[in-house]
Parts: sequence; structure tokens; C-alpha cells
Amino acid sequence: MSAPKPLWQTFLRFLAPLMLSNALQSLFGTVSNVYLGQMIGVNALAAVSTFFPVFFFLFAFVMGLSTGATVLIGQAFGAGKHDRIKIVAGTTLGVGLLLSITVGSIGGLFSRQLMMLLATPADILDQASRYARTMLLTMPLGFTFLLMTAMIRGVGDAVTPLLALALSTAIGLILTPILIHSGGGITSPAWAAAASNAVTLIVLAVYLLRKTHALAPDAALLRHLRPDRAVLGQVLGIGLPSAVGMVVMAVAELVLLGLVNGYGSEATAAYGAVNQVMGYTQFTAMSISIAVSILGAQAIGGSDRARLDGIVRTGLAFNLVLTGGLVALIYLAPRAVLGIFITDGAVLDLAKGLLFIALWSSVPFGLATTFSGAMRAAGVAVTPMLLSISAIVGIELPSAVILSRAIGLKGVWAAYPIVFCAMFLLQMGYYLLVWRKKAIKRLV
Repeated sequence: MSAPKPLWQTFLRFLAPLMLSNALQSLFGTVSNVYLGQMIGVNALAAVSTFFPVFFFLFAFVMGLSTGATVLIGQAFGAGKHDRIKIVAGTTLGVGLLLSITVGSIGGLFSRQLMMLLATPADILDQASRYARTMLLTMPLGFTFLLMTAMIRGVGDAVTPLLALALSTAIGLILTPILIHSGGGITSPAWAAAASNAVTLIVLAVYLLRKTHALAPDAALLRHLRPDRAVLGQVLGIGLPSAVGMVVMAVAELVLLGLVNGYGSEATAAYGAVNQVMGYTQFTAMSISIAVSILGAQAIGGSDRARLDGIVRTGLAFNLVLTGGLVALIYLAPRAVLGIFITDGAVLDLAKGLLFIALWSSVPFGLATTFSGAMRAAGVAVTPMLLSISAIVGIELPSAVILSRAIGLKGVWAAYPIVFCAMFLLQMGYYLLVWRKKAIKRLV
């Protein structure tokens, strides 16, 4: 009988395809912005960047649903209760579709008013409104895709979502320049994403059915699209606090964007480029947190507390090595990295200065999300959410306002390291001093 593999190997085997998946998601947005910036101009990049906080705001609700569902699926999988998996998945998909169709339809009708509320500069308002309308109307396809790939990971399968994302990204990257050349303009990336999601969902459904996968969209799963109230309550009990936490972060981003927009379209373009770069470091940190949450849920399902503690330690170590390593690499060549998105020299110089202020804070951000991910695996989401909200409302926003008045645009970006360090200290303190001393019970 062979000895069990070290935990770090198991963690890495799950984390690697998860990180590649998140990198592919970032890649499509990155290359699309490169196409827009290089083929249309800086104003197109600024217009797309203006919509980012809105997308994040809506994305938070679906991520909350997927978080709750993934924890329950992970616990059910760890406990060997496979009959519960499709009940959870069907309920989550049904609610997600209803939510995304409703919000997408209403948002699509009032996209211009929404962009005006964000104080979008007048010279990019029309472009931003067209892009927002297309993104909102095609949102159900994207959110269904996100929910499916997230829930598949709950059963320990990180490879299938990676293959699906690879296909979707390839289609999107091929279609985007074709649509731009055909006169699609700023909405080209949005239409390309919608088409790629539609095709990939069809291919994914066929693949899962042929493999008789635990989450194949068969009659049993479709039957459960009508939500189970008890299961929905459990999903929301975990997912809603997570979603609220993300929404508060999105609202904070809207406030910060409003401050940035006050410095003109060049500042908005720099904001977009820096957010793209920080997205890679933060997605690395978030991938580790997701791995901690899913593997932790499986350990809780199997009533293995010692393994859960090991998973947390492994997640912290990977954050220091991977997130910290990526931050260091970007700091070695910031102009080269930012130059992928920006051709204007003045905007590039501005973005470089902002990047130096904020990028390193992705490391404490990752450490904080590791602790919150472990607690979420046990269904504990309210307290971590309240700690994050306290840091955002009580520290980040006041810091951004006060420092922007004192030192200008750089003061807005200084709020990021301040709040992420505060989050790390709060989450770690609660985890070590309170939560870790409590008994853990599985939810399924």
C-alpha cells in the first residue's frame, strides 16, 4: 500500500488548473482591452474601464450563489452523499438564471443613466453606455457559465472547468478582432464573450452527459431547477454574506472610481490598466482561497479537522510564494507590463506610479481571504463578511477621501494597501482567537 501524498501536492494538483482557469478568464479581458486600446484608442479603454465596478457589483451576486453551492457540494461529496449534489446544483442554477435575466433586462434599458450616475466623463459616455448595454443584456449566458464551472469544482474536478474556459477564451479571442474590424467597435468584446459562452455551454453539456458526470445536465438536474426551499436557504446562508461582502467592495470601487473620474479620462484609463494588472495578482490570491474553501469543505464533509488545519497552513504558504512571487516579477518590469494596455506616454507614467503604491497589497489580501475561505468551508460567512465590511467602510473609504484631498490621485490608491492590511489582521485574529476554538459541524 503506497503512502498518502503530502497535502501540498494534493493542494497544488487542484490549485494549478484552478489558477490556469482564472488566468484564462483574466486573459480574455486583458487581450480584449489590448485590442480596444491598440485598435480603437485610449478612450475605448477608459469607457470599458468605467463599467468594471458595475460588472463586479453584479458578478458578486452570482459568485455568492456559487460560493454557497460549492461549499454544500464539497461537503456532500466529502460525506459521500452524491444524491444531494444535483439538488444543490439545480436550485442554484434556477435562482441564478432568474436573477441574471431580471437584472440584465432592467440594466440594459437604463445603461446610459447608470453610466451618468458614475460620473463617466462626457467624451466617453456614449461608448461606455453602448458597452454597458451589451454586457448587461448578455449577462445570463456569462453567469450560467460561471455557476456551472464553479460547481463542478465542488466535486474536486478542476480540470473540466479549465478545458471549458480554454475553449471559451479561444473562441472569444478569435472573434473579438474580427468583430472590431467588421465595425463592431467597443461592443465587440462583449458580443464575442456572449458567443463564446453560448458555444462552450453547449459543448460542456454534451461532455458532462457523455461522461455521466455528477453535474451533468440530465433529467435529474433539470428537474431540480425549481428551487428547493431548504437547500436554497442553506445556499443563501453561506452565499449571501459572501455576496454582500463583494457588493460592499464593489460599492467602494464605485466610490473610488468616482474620485478617479474627477481627475479626467487619462486617470480613468490608468485606473483601468492598473486594475487589469492587479487583477492577475488578486486572482492568484482568490484561486488559493477558493481551493482552501473547496478542499476544506470536503475535509469537513469527511469529519477531518486535522486536514482542514493543514489546508489552511498550505494556503497561507502558497499565497506567500505564488502571489508574492508574481508581485515581485511585475515590480521588476512595470512599464513593460503596463505598456501592453497603454500606448500614451503620460498615461503610462501615471499608471506606473499608481501600480507601485498598490500592487504589493495583493499579498495581505490573499492571506486574509485564506482565513475567510477556511471559515466559509464550514458555512461560517457572516462574521468574515462583517469584518471585511468594517475595514472597507471604516478604513478604506475615509482613507481614500482624506488622502486624495491631501496628496491627489495617489491618495486614492494608497487606500488599497491600508484596507487589505487591516482585513488581514482582522480575519487572522478572529480565526485564531475565536473560530478555531469552536466545534465544526457539516451542513449535509
